[in-house]
Amino acid sequence: MPDLVRMTCSVEKSLYSRMDEMIQESKYTNRSEFVRDMIRDQIVARQWNKDEDVLGTVTIVYNHHLRLLSEKLTKVQHHHHKEIIAATHVHLDEEMCAEVIIVRGRASSVRHIADELRQQRGVLHATVSMSTLGKSIS
Repeated sequence: MPDLVRMTCSVEKSLYSRMDEMIQESKYTNRSEFVRDMIRDQIVARQWNKDEDVLGTVTIVYNHHLRLLSEKLTKVQHHHHKEIIAATHVHLDEEMCAEVIIVRGRASSVRHIADELRQQRGVLHATVSMSTLGKSIS
C-alpha cells in the first residue's frame, strides 16, 4: 500500500451520524475506505466535467419489435466503432431488450453516443455510468 497520510477533519455531529449510517449500510469495514471512495468519486466526476478521457457504460432498454429500432441502434454503434469497446445484448422477455455498451473516449463523446442512442424512437430508458481509466485515482 502506498504511503498513508493521517488527516483529521471536523463535521457537525448530525453529519457524522449520517456518515456512520451510510458506512454501516454499505458494509464498509472502516471510515477511511469510505472517505477514500468519496474522494475517488469526486476525481472521476471532475474528469467528466473537464472532458478528459474516460470510461463509461451506456445502458439502454427498448422494445425490439419496434420497426427498424435494432438496426438504428446498431448503426449508431457502428458509426462510433472507435469509441465503443464492447456491447452486451440481453433479452429481458418476449419484447424487451437491454444493451450495455462500454465506451472509451472524451467524456463529451461518451455523452454524445449516449444521447444518440437515447434519442432513437422506442428506446424507453438510457443511462450513463461514469467511470475512469484508473490512472489518476490510484
